[in-house]
Amino acid sequence: MPFSLRPSYGDDPRLDSLVTELRGYLDGELADYERERGLTRQSRLTRSDLEPVWRRSRELGFYGIHLPERYGGQGLTGTRLGVLKEEIAASGRILGGSVLGEMGGPLRAGDIFAHATEHQLQKYFMPVVRGERACCFSLTEPDAGSDVMAMRTVAVPDGDGYRLTGHKVFSTAGPFADFALVIARMDGTERSFSAFLVDLDSPGCRVEEGAVPMSGEHIESDIVLDDCPVPAANLLGPEGEGLRIGLGRVTTNRLLHCPSVLGMARRAIDLSLQRAKTRVVQGRPLMELQAIQHKLADMATEFYAARSMTYAALADLDAGTRPRLEAFMCKLFVAEAAFRILDEAVQIHGKEGMVQGNEVEYLFRKVRMFRVLTGTSEIQRNGIAKGLAML
Repeated sequence: MPFSLRPSYGDDPRLDSLVTELRGYLDGELADYERERGLTRQSRLTRSDLEPVWRRSRELGFYGIHLPERYGGQGLTGTRLGVLKEEIAASGRILGGSVLGEMGGPLRAGDIFAHATEHQLQKYFMPVVRGERACCFSLTEPDAGSDVMAMRTVAVPDGDGYRLTGHKVFSTAGPFADFALVIARMDGTERSFSAFLVDLDSPGCRVEEGAVPMSGEHIESDIVLDDCPVPAANLLGPEGEGLRIGLGRVTTNRLLHCPSVLGMARRAIDLSLQRAKTRVVQGRPLMELQAIQHKLADMATEFYAARSMTYAALADLDAGTRPRLEAFMCKLFVAEAAFRILDEAVQIHGKEGMVQGNEVEYLFRKVRMFRVLTGTSEIQRNGIAKGLAML
């Protein structure tokens, strides 16, 4: 595909139509909605802010678009989904995460639909698809991040059900969620973990305000469980398979997060180009300075390389292979390249790039987080090395 900061998809008419419709919604109706409500990136979003976007995005066919038709989606391929995620991030919309369902919606649930019973589908997941309920994913703990085996949340069998006790952190979308997918260690075991659907209004369950990440967004919660009863019907998948289910979701999302980061990098390049063309220093635009030209050239080249490898891996995913090694590589390269791109974007913007409220400053903080989220760059290198040793 030719390099562009606003790609066209004439070779894929369906995707081209979806992108055109999505751009129209993002730049028109959704932008107007954000302005009317006075929303900023520091706003404390509420369900009343998000639910209209969930419903409207559902009406337009975007909410849960990746799901199979039997779940109300359009069975979108990984590549097409990646393109839509990139477009949303590149738009700079504050509520962009709600359009496809990442903020408590179908994308937040990940690929766990395949593990759900009919009861769980009807009570929990189909209402999420319809924008009536919201969910969060609770795996991380204060002392168990990359080292998931250090997890202390425990599930104790209790008659026809379980009782969960533990403390989960960084449950994204927790402030808006009705239930959480909680991974817990089975009592009396060291390496047996199960997945549970926990209603957040259950006795013994508290949703507390989570830490504010460096992006400044108020979208995280702590989930505190104190002898919280969970019925057997809420066990997701077989007992002891929770970590496989949870990490399987992480593995898929590792690759599918990359297009969003690419979108942010693309936005930063676009903003930097505008800045270089319009900012006049000593009587001439920044764009005339070779030092600035070289920065922009490097930014665009790194973006092109990161984007190319991401969509190559997504094509493999669509072809039926599971590009586990490639997903590690994409996550590593995209995270590091995007950070370098944003670092240069701040440099080009000068003092404006260091001021809170400036979009480039926000993007710098947001992209920096991706070098840690869904596995640090060091964890990705470990995964790559392990994969290479098996070749």
